[in-house]
Order: sequence, then C-alpha cells, then structure tokens
Amino acid sequence: MSSEVHALAPAEFLEQVHSFEFWFQSVEGYLADTEFGHRPGTPDLELPPDRRERLITVLCNYCIGETAALEGASGLIGFAPNRQTKIFLATQVVDEARHLEVLLHRLSELGVADPESEIQRRALRTLPVFRRRLLELVASKDWEAAIFAQNVVLEAMEFAAFQTHARNADPVTREVLEGIVKDERRHMGFGENDLGRRLTANPHVRARLAQVKRELDPLVLESFEEMLDVLHIPRSERPELGRNYLATIERLGFAP
Repeated sequence: MSSEVHALAPAEFLEQVHSFEFWFQSVEGYLADTEFGHRPGTPDLELPPDRRERLITVLCNYCIGETAALEGASGLIGFAPNRQTKIFLATQVVDEARHLEVLLHRLSELGVADPESEIQRRALRTLPVFRRRLLELVASKDWEAAIFAQNVVLEAMEFAAFQTHARNADPVTREVLEGIVKDERRHMGFGENDLGRRLTANPHVRARLAQVKRELDPLVLESFEEMLDVLHIPRSERPELGRNYLATIERLGFAP
C-alpha cells in the first residue's frame, strides 16, 4: 500500500495514511521478530560500570521525553479536528506507549530494579520543564500550537537525539533507538502535513508558531547539552546534534 498511496487524491491519501491498516503495515516491517524493540539474538554486551551508569541516566531521561509524548498525543485526541486525525493520533499513542515500554525494559536489562524511582532520581533539569510546557499547550486546546510542539518540536528533538545516540550505542540499545526513530519520522510527517495545510489556509498562524518555537528551542538545545554532558561527548562534536534538530525543523517548513 505504501508505494501506491502517493497516487491517490488528497482526501483518499489522508484516509489511507491516517488509518490503523497503514500503521500495521508500517510497523510490521521493523518490529517483526523483535522482543521489546530488539532481536532476541542481538548480543547484549557487558558495559564498563561508568558507561552503564551514563546510559542508564540518559535512558531515564528518554523515558521522561516519551512520557511527555504519550501524554501529549493522548491529550490531543480530545480536540482533534476530525475523525482521521483522531485515528492517526490513536496510532501515535500506541507508538509512544511502546517506546516507553521498550525503554523501561532496556533499563531492566541493564539491572535497574526500580526504573520509576531511577527516572525521578536521575531526571535532568530541562526535560521536565519542556514536558510541563508541552502539556500546558495541549491543555489550552490551541490545536496549531499544541500539534507544533508535539509533532514537530518534540518529535524532531527525539529524532535528532536518538539518531545521534544510536551511532555510538551498544548493539541492543542501537536497535531499540533505531526502531523508535522510524516511528518519529511518521509522526513528524503528520505534523508537517497537517500544519502545512493550515498555514496555507491561514498564514497568520505562522507568527503564533514562531513564538512557540522561540520559547521551546532553548529548552531543546539545553536538553541536548545536559545529555551530551552525561554521555561525555567531546564539545567539538556537540554542535552537530543541535544543527540536526534545527535542520529538521527547517526542513519541516518552520525556519526562523
């Protein structure tokens, strides 16, 4: 189906790509034969204690981000503008719940007995602030601002962070993150398409979204810095992550 949908008329295209049927076919390609986000036969290397501790802290903060995404996507369903959008967001809620589940399971594999308490203890400063602001936008029922924060800013943030981390991660963590990244692409595509149509019809909305971007960008970039500190990434390599995030936002049509 995925190779044929682009030939459809716009209304039919949205009907297809926002459906559970399309979602089933999308995720089957990379979740088949996996357990908790990775293949059973993938070697789970014993990490040096300091690297294991750093990984646990970063995964705990990924859990905060995915919890925000889960809460945000589920909250958006209640005031989504139409049935197709509600159905797509329902598939996104399932994705976000799976992401949270596989990250919690990865923490268990790393020997964390009580992931929930570790998440609270290891939370860095900025992500909880971002989560709170995102949920405020969702609670305000400002559709454009909330979907921009959820499906453009947050998804681009996670896309950039997970893609960068996966390149240097252990084999199991790499597979988990690569699976999540595939979902983030679909979520960003929804945000781009929905907002693109709305901005074409109502160009004045762009100014409001620019204000949201100015507010959230510093939180995203500070979150990157905090996580890169934990991972001991050299400062010479750090600008790439921020550039990747900003380039993704620009590619989605929301340049400064």
